Amino acid sequence: MPKYNRVFVIVVDSLGAGQMHDSENFGDVGVNTLGHISESVDTFEIPNLRRIGLANLCSLKQVEPVERPLGYYTKMNERSLGKDTMTGHWEIMGLETKKPFNTFSEHGFPLELIKELEERTGHKVIGNKSASGTEILEELAEEEIATGHMIVYTSADSVLQICGNEETFDLQELYRCCEIARDITMKDEWKVGRVIARPYVGKKRGEFKRTSNRHDYALKPNGKTVLDALKENGFDVISIGKIKDIFDGEGITKALKSKSSVHGMEQTIEMAREDFYGLCFVNLVDFDALWGHRRDPQGYAQEIERFDKNLGILMDTMQEDDLLLITADHGNDPTYTGTDHTREKVPFLAYSKCMTGNGPLPETDTFAVVGATIADNFGVRMPENTIGTSILGLLN
Repeated sequence: MPKYNRVFVIVVDSLGAGQMHDSENFGDVGVNTLGHISESVDTFEIPNLRRIGLANLCSLKQVEPVERPLGYYTKMNERSLGKDTMTGHWEIMGLETKKPFNTFSEHGFPLELIKELEERTGHKVIGNKSASGTEILEELAEEEIATGHMIVYTSADSVLQICGNEETFDLQELYRCCEIARDITMKDEWKVGRVIARPYVGKKRGEFKRTSNRHDYALKPNGKTVLDALKENGFDVISIGKIKDIFDGEGITKALKSKSSVHGMEQTIEMAREDFYGLCFVNLVDFDALWGHRRDPQGYAQEIERFDKNLGILMDTMQEDDLLLITADHGNDPTYTGTDHTREKVPFLAYSKCMTGNGPLPETDTFAVVGATIADNFGVRMPENTIGTSILGLLN
């Protein structure tokens, strides 16, 4: 019988907890998303995260560590070669990415790719450079609205992003163009991890705002994950937020789309009130998209505080035989240069009402201990070619 009947895994997207041994190789020196957020604000009210051990992971200016947290805590290192959403999430569920995805941040996409995209979509491409999503709207959205052209851009991540005004470009047309882009970028030399539809509303500069109708067209995982193992053995695998997109639907039995990170936590709380048997896997993207990439530590801190309030509700709602695991997929230090993710260790926080022990766990050499622990709990075999060792026996 499983030790826990339900496991909730919450990925606080980009909440890194300090530099890894190889961070310099990724251009990241002295990064610490959580620590630097704390240093950047006067107040940081996170009582629920504190009581399960977050302040024990690194020094926080306003928050003292606790001597006896409610659960267990440690940091996890990433084994995969990358610092992006997909490599992080895939590794959490057992897959190591040994070859980084292609990026096009220096010069934009090749002209051959752009030409094919224009021919197949019927839209002239404007942009074609690395840019912030909000900045490129300020620069080019009026032109797109006036001409019907299509804004294409990238970032330091392995992505091709297409903007479309929901009123003038049409949401379904945007999705159609993204599907074509996904097909084109399946070529090895152009292969990106994700094509992302970035719909927005507004008519002039200063009014443009991205909507929650974003859609990610991700590569399929390069092998079976713990999600597949759970689904194949009859367990529920419920995704909240962009988890379904990240895994291209593989191994998911039910998917809920979130409008925001607050909404994602509300959905998670509601799932805790329902009956299911298996895994609820949650991604809360606003930390990364709204605050990390935009280099806004104050906004990031406030988002963590909002999360903390809903976390308290979730902890109260959980059943005795539920397990909660809180982690991240990479860093995105809002005090660092540029707008890219940062190569960092990530938190591992474990809590259950039935736990009698607490305290620090050994630092891990991979994110995959999460998936391995879940597989062990439900008595399913890890898929072939996956990594990770269970620490279920340490969660007493």
